[in-house]
Order: sequence, then structure tokens, then C-alpha cells
Amino acid sequence: MAASASTRSAGPAEAGVTERKLRRLGLAQPMDFVLHLPLRYEDETRITPIADLRPGAWAQVEGEITRCEVVFRPRRQLVAAIADDTGELTLRWLNFYPSQQKQLQPGRRLRARGEVRGGLFGREMVHPRMGSADAPLPQALTPVYPTTDGLPQATLRRAIAQALGQADLSEVLPQPVLKAYGLMPFAEAIRMLHAPEPGVSEAELVEHAHPAWVRIKFDELLAQQLSLAAARAARMQKRATPLPRAGRAADLVERLRQALPFELTAAQRRVIDEIGADMARSHPMHRLLQGDVGSGKTVVAAMAAAQAVGCGKQVALMAPTEILAEQHFRKLAQWLEPLGVATAWLTGSLSPRAKREAAARVADGSAQLVVGTQALIQEQMDFADLGLVIVDEQHRFGVGQRLALSRKGEAPDGAAVPHQLTMSATPIPRTLAMTFFADLDVSVIDELPPGRTPVVTKLVADSRRGEVIARIAHAARQGRQAYWVCPLVEESEALELQTAVDTHQALQAELPDLRVGLVHGRLAPAEKAAVMDAFRAGDLDLLVATTVIEVGVDVPNASLMVIEHAERFGLAQLHQLRGRVGRGTAESVCVLLYQPPLSPVARQRLRAMYETSDGFEIARRDLELRGPGEFLGVRQSGLALLRFADLQRDAKVAEQAREAAALLRRDYPAAAAAHLARWMRGREDYLRT
Repeated sequence: MAASASTRSAGPAEAGVTERKLRRLGLAQPMDFVLHLPLRYEDETRITPIADLRPGAWAQVEGEITRCEVVFRPRRQLVAAIADDTGELTLRWLNFYPSQQKQLQPGRRLRARGEVRGGLFGREMVHPRMGSADAPLPQALTPVYPTTDGLPQATLRRAIAQALGQADLSEVLPQPVLKAYGLMPFAEAIRMLHAPEPGVSEAELVEHAHPAWVRIKFDELLAQQLSLAAARAARMQKRATPLPRAGRAADLVERLRQALPFELTAAQRRVIDEIGADMARSHPMHRLLQGDVGSGKTVVAAMAAAQAVGCGKQVALMAPTEILAEQHFRKLAQWLEPLGVATAWLTGSLSPRAKREAAARVADGSAQLVVGTQALIQEQMDFADLGLVIVDEQHRFGVGQRLALSRKGEAPDGAAVPHQLTMSATPIPRTLAMTFFADLDVSVIDELPPGRTPVVTKLVADSRRGEVIARIAHAARQGRQAYWVCPLVEESEALELQTAVDTHQALQAELPDLRVGLVHGRLAPAEKAAVMDAFRAGDLDLLVATTVIEVGVDVPNASLMVIEHAERFGLAQLHQLRGRVGRGTAESVCVLLYQPPLSPVARQRLRAMYETSDGFEIARRDLELRGPGEFLGVRQSGLALLRFADLQRDAKVAEQAREAAALLRRDYPAAAAAHLARWMRGREDYLRT
């Protein structure tokens, strides 16, 4: 193993500990070490005169130790001074060993390396690295690697140096590809990043702009695109029952369209046709439907469900929360049951008897459309003939969960699978969608239904809370309803925020003539449903809620929303919440109530909310603020993050990698396989179903 060099001189126990720490970093095979690239570099090639030191910069000085002592105020610490011909620098250790004290004998010539700080008594270095002044200076920059507690840089450097001698660094990409994109050879790029040549630009290395970094980013993006293309090709090999919009299916879809109390938008009609065409094919549909809040994704899902049911198949819709699942169920049942479609509802909160009854109807095929939460993927759930799977808010489910639902409709031999439609209310910027969702076909609803009024967004400091409450009272007396959203259910010591419970009590006291309800995630499902029903029916004027209302709640009469401690919410979450109002004809207002002072990121979030209501622009800014990992909910989705490439800065490289992936798969299949083997090494977590 590559780690053996780093542990050879240590005892068996110590070596075992080191190996465990290396594995914690994902370092086991030689290629793991090779691709463990530096975070930054330190320039130990030159000595900086003490007089030229600037606070905040890393530097290396050489001189004579003039004093060294242990001081006890304000705390026990080791303080020394080093001097050269230009000046003197204080060296300070808050934690130290007797051996360090012994090393710092006055009169010795040493080198100190560290970050320069401006101290009370002049410039200083805290916990600098010390070395002999007699040692020759390195000729190149020194790499600094990502590490874990108790794993020194020296150990990592030794292990990586050994791996570089063991790993196969031969070129796997064909010469025409290297030439077309001006790429540095792989081995040369890798060796350059681990051991930069003398004179190489430190700025280029740190900014990931050096040709060696460009090659690594290209390779990473290429591996990702190849794996997604392989996933798509594997899906194309599978069979699915064609569900064409013809005969009974066409009749059911048309009857549903005529029964709707509104006209479909041009965008809705376009995506319904795209989905309908996919479902008619003999390989499984794998389509992502995205649209802004309130763009009408549920009715598109209803049309797809009607087409599948009309072809004699069952449909399953899975949503991440009970409130959202219930919202879908209400709408779908309202539209489809009058047309003779039998529906079922299944969540974890149902009584055991109700669950058994629903499961039995699904198993014998008498329930044609079943809506629910993760309860749909329980082992005891069997479908008679599942033809279409719809997953809402797909980023909230892990790969395994989405796969488990799809498998409910697999043929015994695994060859035939159901069609799959995933929906997202978080618009995904084009570059991100093309990079992370290249195995999906994407449909976008890019217009809102007519009659939706733009929501006016106001930023209000918490000190003006009284004005906001007066505004709510005024709206209620005019027959309008309002939301008041809080971030927490009960008091947290860590975050001193107003809670939903406290706010509910306070608003009841301040607005005694208003009917004020409370809903949060910890309520029993029946209580939650009763409160939501009362709000929908107009029996409540004001609903105090946590973020359980973020998605799926549709009350056209609600025209005012107050979001308390708006600075604590993410941008996508704020946009989702704002989308709960503006669903009727009255002017709607969203008040972002914030607690000054604001952090720079919070200020950017609130500014974005104030400046635009375009979901795609909001998504773009959110991506800038959070990066692709957080934006896509990677921790929940099982999506592999890019380690080296940055989609904001490397959009051109991503485009080139997509082109190259298509070329390799077509003309150089052996090179494609070798590249995947190098970068994936069996970890196909980029492949998502």
C-alpha cells in the first residue's frame, strides 16, 4: 500500500493509526494518493528580511535567536526573538514542549516560517515552524495537503512521493483530444502539482489557473460526463412498457384538460407533450421537470398520470414531507377521481389498519394512483403494475430511495422498469444542469399561469415589528389571510430566535380580534391537517408556521407573508416561502423581517430577494453564494461533488469535457474505459438513477 513508506519506521501500532487516518481521507490505493492534490503552497525557496515583513503574509526569516523565556502572563507561553541585520521578530508558542525550548538557545542561527501578525509589541509569528539555518533552501514551492487531525504534512508528503513511484501515470487520452484542447500530459501535470518546478508562478497554482490544474479539472469533468453518459446508455438498454397517448389514454388526458378550471399555459402544454412523447417509447423515460414556484408542475404530473392510467398502468407519486404529499393528493384526487381514477394515500402517520387497507388496494391494482411519502418504498409495499414513478423535490431523496421506488415496478428479470419523472421547484442553472444532470432529459416550465400577481418584497428591520402587525390587522379586516413564518419550534440556546410557539402567543395577545392558527413539524399529523384545512377554508386569518409550509401549500386568499429572522434562511428557501403568496388576484406582499446587524452573506441573500423574483436568477445567485454541493443538497442526494473543478469559473472546461466525452464514447471506447477506471475506481457514485 502507498502508506507503507510513511509508516515503515514506526512501530506496528503507530503505523496502524497512521493508516486509519489516511483511510479517513479516502487514501488507500496509489491513485488515491496521486489525486490527493495540494490545497496551497508555501514558498520556502527564499528568505525575507525582517524589515520587509508585512502582517497577514506568510514568510520565512533567518537570523540569530537573541532571547528565549517562558512567561506566565496573560498565560503560560514560550516567547523568543530572532534578529537579522534589518530588525527583530517575536516568536510565540502558546503550547510548547521542553525540546522546543532547548532548540531556541540564544546565539543559535535558525529559520522561522509562519504567518506574520501585528502584535502589541511589534510584528510576531505564533507557532512558527523552525529549522536549521545551515540546511539548503528548497528549490521549489512546498505543497500543503488537506489533512486530518494528527496526520503531519511530512507523513503525507512521504506517502504521496511513494505513490507517485507506484501508480500508473501513463496517458490514457488519445493525442487528438490532447491536441484539440491544448492539454498538458497527465503525468507531467500531476508531478507539477505535487512538486512544482523552480520559477513556476505561485499565483497560477493557487488560483488553479496553471495548465496542470486545467488538465486535472478537465479529467475530473470528463470522468463525470462519461459516467453519466454510461448511465444514460445503460437506461437505453432497459425496456419499459410504451404508454402512448392514444385510445383510452388520449381520451382520459383530454377529459382531464377540459375538466380543469383554468387554461394551461404554452409552457405547460409544451412539457406535457415532451413527457407524453417520452412515455410512448419502449425505453424508460428519465426526465427532470423544473419550474419556478407556482408554475404549475402538479397539473403536468396529473396529465402524465392520466396518460399512464389510461394505458392500464399504476402511478406512484412520492413527496418528501406529509404536507407536500397531502397537497399533491388533494389536487390530483380532485382532478382525477371524477374521471374514474381510483386514488390512494399512504404515509407513515396513518393508522396500521389504514396502511394495510391502502397497501392491499395498491397490491391488487384497484388503486390506480398512489400518493405518499417514503412509506411507498417500504418492503411490504407491492404494486400490481407500476408504470410511472413521479418523485417531487427529487434532491431531498437519496439515490437509494429513488431507486427503491423505481424497483417496485421492475420486471422479475430486471430488464423492464417504470418510466420516471422527477420534479424540482428549485430551478437549476443551465451549466449546473448540463454538468450534474447529463443523464436526464430536462423540461422547463418557464412561464407562470395568468392571473398570478407579482409579489412585492419589503425588507423591514425588527424594530418596526409594530408596523408589520398593524399591516396584518388591516389585511385581515379586508378579508385577506396572512402567513407568519418562524425558523424554530422551540427556544434554542445556540440561536436566540423567536419561536413559532412564542410568536403565536404574542400575536394572539396583540391581535385579539383575529383568528390565529399555529402549525409546525412537531404537531401530530391529524392536528396539522386540521389547522391547514381551517386556513384553506378561510376559518383562520393568520397562520403562524415553521418552514413546513415551504412547499406545496396553496391558499389563493393569502396575500401577505411575514418571514421572521429572514437573515437565517437560505435564498432558495426564502424564494420557496415567498411563492406561497401571490396565488390570487390581490396584490401580495412578502415582508422579510431581519435582525441587524447583517452578515455579508445575509445581506447578499436579502438583496437578491428584494431585487428579483425570477427563480432562475435567484438560483444563479444562490449557486454563487453556496457552491454546487450545498445548492443541490448533495449530502442528501448522494451526488458526488467535484473536488477540483468550479462550475462558475470552469464553464468553458465543462463544455469541452462534454464534447470530449461524446468523442471518446464514439471513437475511442477503450480510452473512455481507461479514463473512468482511473478516476472512478469502482466508485460510481456519479451514476444516479
